[in-house]
Amino acid sequence: MASPVDHQDLTRLDQLPIRPIHRRLVALIGMGLFFDLYELFLAGTITGVFKQQLHLSTYELSGILASAFVGQFLGALVLGRLSDVFGRRRMFMINIGLYAGFTLLGAFSPNVWFLMVTRMLAGLGIGAEMTLSDTYLSEVMPPQVRGRMIAIAYTIGFCAVPTVGFLARWLVPLKPLGLDGWRWLFVIGGLGAALVFFARRFMPESPRWREHRERSVERVRFAEILTAPLRTRTLLFSAAMILQVFGYYGFGTLAVLVLQHKGFPVVNSLGYLAITYLGYPIGSLLTIPLIERMERKYLVLASTAAMAIFGLIFGFAVSVPLILISGGLFTLSSNVFSDAIHTYLPESFPTSVRGTASGMTYSLSKLSTAFLPFLLLPLLDSRGPGAVFTIITAALLIMFALIGVWGPRTGRGPVA
Repeated sequence: MASPVDHQDLTRLDQLPIRPIHRRLVALIGMGLFFDLYELFLAGTITGVFKQQLHLSTYELSGILASAFVGQFLGALVLGRLSDVFGRRRMFMINIGLYAGFTLLGAFSPNVWFLMVTRMLAGLGIGAEMTLSDTYLSEVMPPQVRGRMIAIAYTIGFCAVPTVGFLARWLVPLKPLGLDGWRWLFVIGGLGAALVFFARRFMPESPRWREHRERSVERVRFAEILTAPLRTRTLLFSAAMILQVFGYYGFGTLAVLVLQHKGFPVVNSLGYLAITYLGYPIGSLLTIPLIERMERKYLVLASTAAMAIFGLIFGFAVSVPLILISGGLFTLSSNVFSDAIHTYLPESFPTSVRGTASGMTYSLSKLSTAFLPFLLLPLLDSRGPGAVFTIITAALLIMFALIGVWGPRTGRGPVA
């Protein structure tokens, strides 16, 4: 049994320099985020392959994309809440186990309906990964380096995005051992997540969560995040999470189809996409020196504005160099945004409801993403990429205005 934790212990933990245990925890979280992001960008990367090889209609393709995000919505909402009740570590093990098992099962799907079901069940696990990671790192990292350590964990994670792109470019035209290339992409994700499951068995529980549970007489009610003084922040971040998916996941989900709509073959589109995906780890790497030098709110605003500009250029671009440059700059700025918002959101809520608030608001991004293909794919078919990215830009500008007016300033003070 873990020894009791008192408030003085937590104060001393906040004053500690970075130690090997902090680096190990960042590595373990980063490994989980790697396969979380591998999963998130996998479906979007091979949408063109699904449409071509499985002969799917627009709505069947939308259903496959949406099924995973419905599962992620439920996973983020439920496991985020349960992490406040049963602890961060236990939910970490459950979420990565669900993802590993059902992703492997999905690799051997005999039909589109089986694939949808396994994608949804895998999503239950993967949906909570970012919520749990943000909450856990906010509570175990010293405040003076918290933003930087979260950015490092996400930099490790975002290396998965170009990895998915280049693996898809290599495997999709092949059938190793008689198995379709896209199925091998699922096998790689499932087996990698299984390794993370075993590596995480020795993670310690969050001392800040343990301290709160030991001194708390009653369980915190879910309704606390919907009443004053937290209600305004909950509503703000709920709206922000719904709107940010238009840019962040809109690009990752639709980029291949957008390129095909511009007239590029599937294999060429995958190659171009893999190159633009390099912006994800580069953007996350760029955030490491920025995040402790800029107020989180202003870094979120600056990166949102950059996403809006470069996304609009990508939507209307027709030449390969402009597509690659604008796409790369979009993914770079979107990952500065991602690292900043994943630090900003949990710092805006107290320990007692951090997992619940992060899980609830973040789950709305998954629900929004589930509906996104049904809105944007028909628009792409009928009006083209320019119209799609005009809608994306409008959503990002609304989010910019909301955070600009109502977003709190958090700096880098200790998490309560």
